Amino acid sequence: MRSDVIDAPLTEDIVLPSRPEGKRRARTSRQYRVRSRTARVVLYVLLTIATIPFVYPVLWMVFSSFKPASEIFAVPPSIFPENWTTAAWPLVFTENPFLLQYANSLYIAVVVTVLTIIVAALAGYAFARITFPLAGPMFLLLLSGMMLPTEVTVIPIFQWANGLGLIDTHWPLILLPVFGSGGIVATFIFRQFFLSLPVELEEAARIDGLGRVGIFCRIALPLAGPAIATVAILQFLRSFNMYYEALIFLKTPAMFTVGLGLTRYEDVYGEPMWSTQLAATTLTVIPVLVVFLFAQRQFVESLSRTGIK
Repeated sequence: MRSDVIDAPLTEDIVLPSRPEGKRRARTSRQYRVRSRTARVVLYVLLTIATIPFVYPVLWMVFSSFKPASEIFAVPPSIFPENWTTAAWPLVFTENPFLLQYANSLYIAVVVTVLTIIVAALAGYAFARITFPLAGPMFLLLLSGMMLPTEVTVIPIFQWANGLGLIDTHWPLILLPVFGSGGIVATFIFRQFFLSLPVELEEAARIDGLGRVGIFCRIALPLAGPAIATVAILQFLRSFNMYYEALIFLKTPAMFTVGLGLTRYEDVYGEPMWSTQLAATTLTVIPVLVVFLFAQRQFVESLSRTGIK
């Protein structure tokens, strides 16, 4: 009897205070979940509103290609056509050698991207991992090349290309992005990435008997996937959308890139064929979206890594 009297209060002391505490924790957990969901909803709403200035012009371009010319400049503007028509789309291929120009832009962009990755990866690895005299000043001199606008150098480059017989060929459109400002930016991205790699990787590779070339080909370059994706996106977009260089160096419509070809859709009076231009522009967006969608994750990761060192 005595032990029963002693045990009863002990049980009450242990069990009873735990119930309000458990309720309090459950209530706090529910409040946290509600706040988290609310914050997430607010964030999504704000992000949706922020995308409107970027998405609306693209949607307007796509839907305006199905409008008659009288509706394109209607006030107030409307995103959806009142009278749907596909008359502009066949003219994309009949009024201009669009497919040939499209192919020109694609192959130039692919060649420029591949060459830039090769050249910039080698240069970036050299600046990041190889010690040689005047490496710092040479890298600063290389970066200073980005400060020169294209308009300043276009006349001497045109004279150089004309002297070599490269006018109305695609060679200037391939060489300039690789060894110009685009190649410099790519070299900087690769250098920053290779600086972030642990030195122990190279030391272990040397112990296994790899030389400098083997370390670059078997270790450094396979790990540089994010940097490669970033350079690929930047160079592909720049080369595929190239207009100014194509305007300077190309003369024949069959050699035009798609950016220059878009300006050649004109009627018999020399007026722009707006619906046809918008339809052709819609087709040019497709490769850009495909490349970015496949490599956007590596692109963001590489940009975050470039600030490590």
